[in-house]
Amino acid sequence: MMMSRGGAKVASSLLKSARPRLFSTATTSTIRSMSHETRHLMKPAAAELAGMNTWICSGVVRFASSASVGEKTPKKTENESSTGGDAGGDKGEIASYWGVEPSKITKEDGTEWKWNCFRPWETYKADLTIDLSKHHVPTTFLDRLAYWTVKSLRLPTDLFFQRRYGCRAMMLETVAAVPGMVGGMLLHFKSLRRFEQSGGWIKALLEEAENERMHLMTFMEVAKPKWYERALVITVQGVFFNAYFLGYLISPKFAHRMVGYLEEEAIHSYTEFLKELDKGNIDNVPAPAIAIDYWRLPADATLRDVVMVVRADEAHHRDVNHFASDIHYQGRELKEAPAPVGYH
Repeated sequence: MMMSRGGAKVASSLLKSARPRLFSTATTSTIRSMSHETRHLMKPAAAELAGMNTWICSGVVRFASSASVGEKTPKKTENESSTGGDAGGDKGEIASYWGVEPSKITKEDGTEWKWNCFRPWETYKADLTIDLSKHHVPTTFLDRLAYWTVKSLRLPTDLFFQRRYGCRAMMLETVAAVPGMVGGMLLHFKSLRRFEQSGGWIKALLEEAENERMHLMTFMEVAKPKWYERALVITVQGVFFNAYFLGYLISPKFAHRMVGYLEEEAIHSYTEFLKELDKGNIDNVPAPAIAIDYWRLPADATLRDVVMVVRADEAHHRDVNHFASDIHYQGRELKEAPAPVGYH
């Protein structure tokens, strides 16, 4: 009985103290008028609120301090943000907490190397003596399928670009850079699954993809793509990547043979490009700086020189992919034959 009366007394006190807190802002007078029992019950809650208040205040201080630090960080200028890609320059160095410092690279003549997308030891002189007329005559069903697949792809390309060989080359390289990456990626995963080496073919195919990408970076300086050409690249790349991925999974010998024929068509396209340059229908402008450094061309090189070395690259890619297909046709795996790494 006494316990129930005590409980009722405590509840009454709590109700009296809670009413002003809910319906009035005069919390100070309410706390003063609380009974001894109510104060005893409210102590833990008050301590908890005090701790929360301290946490909020400290969080505000931390936010304010971090905001002030952020305000002190200098913003990148428009020029720095727009040129922070492949080429180096007089931009401010990027600070890193992780201790990764940008390397200072110079050319053989001691001048500063300005490209971040490739290094001096990755440059080379193209072999222009390679036989451009070699052709693999299709003999099997898969050979014929690969050959006519490439021929069917040429028709819409001719209709769309006609004799705009600069834009044609740019579009061609966005497609030509896909097979090497897909093949290298699938061989990489195969090597991981089977716990075996690849004979250097992963590196060889990725080198091919990188070389084709450098062709694109070069022709981007010559032919500026329009918005609809960029949209076409996105569409073609999406379709071709998935188609070639499935084709390589089903039959690597078909996939490599198709790329071999694709490179033969590239040789033909660049030969026509050279004819238009020689006729004067296309201006033989100075070679882009990136091409001069990548292929070690003379300082006075022209667009014709660039097309010559690119055509030689395509001939080498033709040989590599026909060779890879021949290995599969002989019932062997690529790892059983040394890969032509660095074959330029």
